[in-house]
Amino acid sequence: MAVKANKTDGNATGKFYVDDQCIDCDLCREVCPECFARDENGGYSVVFKQPSGEDEVALCEEAMESCPVHAIGNDG
Repeated sequence: MAVKANKTDGNATGKFYVDDQCIDCDLCREVCPECFARDENGGYSVVFKQPSGEDEVALCEEAMESCPVHAIGNDG
């Protein structure tokens, strides 16, 4: 489970985030490229834009549930 205190740098302010457990597998970026991106300097994913609309929220939740290391969190 993602830990809010361990959020990586670069996450947009809001309820979804990626923490330091990310292994840069690209799954979240494939599921929801509208909200997730790769931090090229850190080598991990971040939520670069919080979801807008029900469709993007659903995709972020799908990415969170699919994350193999549970590095995506939702504190909303």
